[in-house]
Amino acid sequence: MLGLWEEQLGKGLAEMKLAASPQQQRVLLDYLALLEKWNKAFNLTAVRDPLKMVSRQLLDSLSIQHLLEGDHILDVGSGAGLPGIPLSILNPGRSFTLLDTNSKKTRFLRQAKLELQLDNVDVEQTRVEQFQPRRLFDVITSRAFASLPDMLQLTRHLLAPGGCWLAMKGVAPGDELESLSGKYFHEIQALHVANESGQRHGILIRPKM
Repeated sequence: MLGLWEEQLGKGLAEMKLAASPQQQRVLLDYLALLEKWNKAFNLTAVRDPLKMVSRQLLDSLSIQHLLEGDHILDVGSGAGLPGIPLSILNPGRSFTLLDTNSKKTRFLRQAKLELQLDNVDVEQTRVEQFQPRRLFDVITSRAFASLPDMLQLTRHLLAPGGCWLAMKGVAPGDELESLSGKYFHEIQALHVANESGQRHGILIRPKM
């Protein structure tokens, strides 16, 4: 399986025009192997088909690489570390905080940080509305946390001045975006994920001054 994953990852990165060194690709695959191992005992992700793990976990997470801003990024509702861990591997100069309330998932995240030597990753187990970090975040991202209005309301106190939210969605949620129009600017970016046919969108949201 590792050889197939390696081939899928290399072709996918090339198709998506993402730069990753051989060492970074090895760490991405080590993360995937660790995730598959833990998934056998814990329900960390819904994707259990090994043939789909590279595209739906690694490449999907990395599809927002070109939309990242700043140096301090919060992955809220991180779960098994998606998108935070794959992004942290490709961005060693940026710091990533992975936040989740589930103890099994944060235990996995801490183990992944240790085994993969991810010095730019911090793991927090707490409710987001109670989280009081030492510094605010340039980007707050999430792949499957909440509706956009709830995401913004729950994390507003964590966003640095000039920062933005970066929500990962399938079909762009028109009704949710319409409800934000009075207080926020938003920009919708179609995302390309190699070997995936479904719609994916990155939604950048900024508060109006």
